[in-house]
Amino acid sequence: MNENQKIPGEKIAQIEEYLPGENTFEDNDSIRATTIGEINLDSSERLASINRQKQITVPNVGDVIIGVVEANLPSMIAIMIKFVNGKKMNSDLECICVTRHIRKKNIALAQDVVKAKIISHINGTIHATIDSPELGVLFTKCRKCFGTVVKMRDAVKCKDCGWIDDRKLSTEFGKSEFLI
Repeated sequence: MNENQKIPGEKIAQIEEYLPGENTFEDNDSIRATTIGEINLDSSERLASINRQKQITVPNVGDVIIGVVEANLPSMIAIMIKFVNGKKMNSDLECICVTRHIRKKNIALAQDVVKAKIISHINGTIHATIDSPELGVLFTKCRKCFGTVVKMRDAVKCKDCGWIDDRKLSTEFGKSEFLI
């Protein structure tokens, strides 16, 4: 890393010389970086800031996301966000979706592709919902044989072994091809 590159917590200036700017914080008599990037010392404004190398896009409240279920817990699912409003995401952000109020045995299982809507950001956690009819599972495989499934009202049936499984399906289920 060159001299202008700083990592979080690294000292970039003294408080007597500059004021903390973007992506920095004051720590006693020092200004430190909060992110990885290059130092920007503005002598005219007396501002010390860090220019980020890579901007992480955090979905906003109301954004529609498509992601892969990473964990299935009794009252929630964790979703690895892959797309926000149709745009591919390159960061490994996850959101949680509370499912205890949905009356289904299996809302979604691990590795299912789901569509959800961001409803809040609380304590550094992104919260989503799959309550609307267009939200829910977009793609899944059979949990017994990993075969192809087809929609049967509000459940899925495996074409290979005939296993029927309950899921919270989106109205858009089966309308797109996914590679997992």
